[in-house]
Amino acid sequence: MSSPFILSSRRVVLPHGVEPASIVVSDGRIVAVSGFDEPPAGVPLRELGDLVLLPGLVDTHVHLNEPGRTEWEGFESGTRAAAAGGVTTLIDMPLNSVPATTTAGGLAAKREAAAERCAVDVGFWGGVVPGNAAELEPLAELGVLGFKCFMSPSGVDEFEHVAEADLREALPILARLQLPLLVHAEWPPLLRETEADGDPRDHSTWLASRPADSEHHAIDLLIALAREYQVHVHVVHLAAATALGRLRAARAEGVPITVETCPHYLTFAAEEIGRGATAFKCAPPIRGREHREALWGGLERGDIDLVATDHSPAPPALKGIDDGNFLSAWGGIASIQLGVAAVWTGALARGITLDAVARWLSAAPAALAGLHRSKGAIAPGRDADFAIFDADATFVVDPAALYHRHALTPYAGMRLTGVVVETLLRGDTIFREGTFAVPGGRLIMRP
Repeated sequence: MSSPFILSSRRVVLPHGVEPASIVVSDGRIVAVSGFDEPPAGVPLRELGDLVLLPGLVDTHVHLNEPGRTEWEGFESGTRAAAAGGVTTLIDMPLNSVPATTTAGGLAAKREAAAERCAVDVGFWGGVVPGNAAELEPLAELGVLGFKCFMSPSGVDEFEHVAEADLREALPILARLQLPLLVHAEWPPLLRETEADGDPRDHSTWLASRPADSEHHAIDLLIALAREYQVHVHVVHLAAATALGRLRAARAEGVPITVETCPHYLTFAAEEIGRGATAFKCAPPIRGREHREALWGGLERGDIDLVATDHSPAPPALKGIDDGNFLSAWGGIASIQLGVAAVWTGALARGITLDAVARWLSAAPAALAGLHRSKGAIAPGRDADFAIFDADATFVVDPAALYHRHALTPYAGMRLTGVVVETLLRGDTIFREGTFAVPGGRLIMRP
C-alpha cells in the first residue's frame, strides 16, 4: 500500500468547475478533496502552483493493432504516447489486429499481447461482424466494455461491415447484456470511392467520394434501431455537423443514442488541406470549415457527448506519403499524444473552459465505457489518475518528439497550446518530461 500524499493546485478541474483545491491520495485512490489553503496536516504535500490538475484522460477510440499489425502500432508504443498525452485509460478497438476481437480467442490473443506492456490502463471493445452473434455473450462474460461495428467497409478483411439484418440479430443480445454498440456510420450505397472523379492527389476528390449524406442515412437507421430495441447506440467520429439536428431530435424523444467527434474534425478544414497531404486522410473525411465550427457548437450545446482521438497510425508507405494518393492511402490519423492540446487550443480560441474540455475528454468517455465509478473525474473514490497540465505553454509539434510508432501526423509544424508536464496513474508518475516509468497499466474488464 502506498503512502498518502496531497496534490495542491490553484487550478484543479473538478466536476463542477475549476478552483483551487488540495487532493488527498492514498493507496492509488482519491480519498478527499479539500480547500487549497486547508490541506490535511501531517501528509506530504506537493504544490503545483498554477499548473492545472486535470483528471486523467480517457480515450475510448484507439487502434493499437497488436497482435498482427504491430508494425503499424502496438501496446508498448501506443500506450507510451497516450501517457505523454495525459491519457491514463484507453479502450482498444477490435479491428486492425489479427485476429480481430470478434471471438473469445481473439480477445485472449489481445490480452496476451498486452500483458505487462502497457503504460496506461487498457480496456477492450468487442466486435460485431456478420455471423458472430453467438460470440457476443462470451465476449461480454470475458470483460469487453461494449461492441463496435462498421456500416461500411472497414479497410481490413478480418472485420467485415454489417448490414441491417446483422444489426437486428445483434441488438437484442446487446439489450440483454446492457452494453453499448459503437458504430462507424457511413452508408455504403452513398459512397463513391471506386467511381471518384478528379485528381486523386486532391483531398477534394476523397471528400466528394464520402458525402455527408452517407453519414445522415446511416445515422437515421441507427436512430430507428436504437428506438426500437432500446439499446445504447454510440456514433463514433462524427464529421458531418449537418447530422446534429436529427440526433438532437432523437435524444429529445428519449432515444438512447450518443455521439463523439475527434480532434482532427475540430482542428482542420478541407479547404486547408494541401495537395498530396495524405497524413490528413481519414474516414469520414475532414469536411469544410462550416462543419468544423458547427461541431464546436454541438459540443457546447451538449449535442455531442465526447471527443475521442480515433488514433489510427500506419507506416508511411501505407499512408501514401510518397505518391500522395488520397484514394489508395490508409485512412487514419495518429494523434493520441496531441488530443488534449489540440482540443484545448481550439477551446481557448472560442472561450471554452477547461472543465468543459475535461468533461469531453475524461468524464463522458469514462461513462460510455462504464468506468465512471473509477475513472473520469477528480472526486473521492475515483482512481488517482491525473494529468498535470501547463495550460498556458505553447509548443510546435515536432513528429520526432512523438512516441507512437511512426513519426507521422497532420499536426506536424502546428503551434498548439497546452503541455502535459506529468501523468499519474493510481497516484504513481508514469510520464514526466520525456521519461516513462516501468509499464504499470492494468487490463480493464467490465465491472
